[in-house]
Amino acid sequence: MYYGSGKYTYKLIDEWAELPKGWAFNDCAGIAIDANDKIYALSRSVHPVTIWNRDGRLLGIWEEGSFSNRPHEATFGPDGSVWCADDTAHTVTKFTTEGNVLQVLGTRDQPSDSGYVQTLGLDSIQRGAGPFNRPTGVQVSSEGIIFVSDGYGNARVHKFGPDGKLIKSWGEPGIGPGQFRLVHNVCLDTKGRVLVCDRENNRVQIFDMDGKFITQWTDLNRPTDIFVDKAGVIYISELHQRISIFLNDGKLLTRLSNKIEGDPWKDTNLAMKVEMVAPHTLAVDSKGDIYIGDVAKTMGKVDRGTRVIRKFVRV
Repeated sequence: MYYGSGKYTYKLIDEWAELPKGWAFNDCAGIAIDANDKIYALSRSVHPVTIWNRDGRLLGIWEEGSFSNRPHEATFGPDGSVWCADDTAHTVTKFTTEGNVLQVLGTRDQPSDSGYVQTLGLDSIQRGAGPFNRPTGVQVSSEGIIFVSDGYGNARVHKFGPDGKLIKSWGEPGIGPGQFRLVHNVCLDTKGRVLVCDRENNRVQIFDMDGKFITQWTDLNRPTDIFVDKAGVIYISELHQRISIFLNDGKLLTRLSNKIEGDPWKDTNLAMKVEMVAPHTLAVDSKGDIYIGDVAKTMGKVDRGTRVIRKFVRV
């Protein structure tokens, strides 16, 4: 079965990862791919970081204890280091590829004061605050400038220097330009722009490097993550079972979505069968293949085994 269209047509590899017996991903909250196409999967399990080759063979794991119970996103820095956001620890950490800590932003278990109140529905945030209150994503420029989306308990993007000193922050709760309702991730494109997943406003907002609003893309359904390839093509995962691919001017190229109809959030049997339950993260390797991390345990209430990470091979 094929997905997408034109030059961006893909075939699904159903059970890509060779997951050892008794292991589980539960939810895959982050995927990062290094220069040699090693895939680093950040999952909410007893093995929070696992390393894979393109064929789904397990190459290595990090030791336990690096994260809280909600690691949220991962990316590679320009020096080959691995950066991860830790939602409930309120930190963003720089690691070696072996999992050794190099740098920590934020103070563990000490959230900033945004007036955040967690509710059964959409969480309440009273004001933008300093770093961090449940950060969700991190991106590092070629010059080492660090951008952090913050997050579930805040409504801001923070910009740090390579030394970890805060340069500036922007954003407040709301629906206007430069305001956010769940800042879910951040990415830099080939034009030097800062792209931010404003998930509950169903849009991606685009800023310059100093936080000045440029434009927004609204043809999205709860965007969760953004990946930009070397050609400047932009891939966006959407929580409601969809991947959208755009040119950097916002022109839609194609979409990948479930072929099986129904709501996998309400039907656990369906959640075991569909291509995607709740895409939370994505990354693209040097061959153009897409890897999608699913939070099926949280949203679909099922353990999908190896199907928590899906690989779509470009054909």
